[in-house]
Amino acid sequence: MALIKTKWIGWLRFDGRHFQIISQVTFLCYGIIMLGWDADWKKYLAAFSGSILAQALAIRFGGAPGHSMKSAIITSLGISLLFKANSPWLFLFAALFAIGQKFLVRINGKHIWNPANFGIVVMILLSGEAWISPGQWGSSAVLVFIIGTGGLAVLSHVKRLETGFAFMLTIAVLEYFRTIVFLGWEWDVLLLKLSSGSLWLFALFMITDPMTIPNGRITRIIWSVIVASVSFYLTNFKFINAAPFWVLFFATPFTPVFDLIQRQPVFQWISKKQSPQTIQTPVIP
Repeated sequence: MALIKTKWIGWLRFDGRHFQIISQVTFLCYGIIMLGWDADWKKYLAAFSGSILAQALAIRFGGAPGHSMKSAIITSLGISLLFKANSPWLFLFAALFAIGQKFLVRINGKHIWNPANFGIVVMILLSGEAWISPGQWGSSAVLVFIIGTGGLAVLSHVKRLETGFAFMLTIAVLEYFRTIVFLGWEWDVLLLKLSSGSLWLFALFMITDPMTIPNGRITRIIWSVIVASVSFYLTNFKFINAAPFWVLFFATPFTPVFDLIQRQPVFQWISKKQSPQTIQTPVIP
């Protein structure tokens, strides 16, 4: 049993996407079972079908590595968790757009947009019949704990903790001065704002996507502070629903500029020093 446990831990730590897939599946199950979402499996199936099909084509004809299929699964889960639309076709096209843009638009070995963010925003703009629903997550402390734990496991592995931390700290400070200092409201109001499940999902799983944020640590922090500040302004003064998701969509095309300011190697989920053959997939007899 000890050997099996060691192999499982080694397999999980080998690729940070393993933690992310497990975490996102947990959140989806939590939403369906505990929050009572009206789960339409045809929509989830459409999201997964579109992502996996597009990624399979990229692997077959575009030279993408086989392990990149894990990223497609993460994109499928991200769309399932955040995207809302009445038609499964919109989920399918959101997934196709999400994966397709990774291979059509690249700068210095990186794709520009977070795949799930791109697919969701583009389908909202094109269809007029889709939306993001932050309220579906509520503000349960249990949910925040689950998301926080899963997010920290992923970010500690890919060394991007400072990105999500800088985003949330900036939001917290700005909300404190507006809610407590300026408006004089109670602390409960501030805590309610900061315990939004969708906000924590965004901070720990979307804005921290290592493939679409600046490569350097200092520029990542600056970039996160800017995204958080603009999101705060649009949320509180322009009353834009799901503002961070919109800000991220328009902010990620500027990451190549930040990469020029602080030059660092492009992130790789599996480094050249690692080899999938060196990690044995655990098999329980």
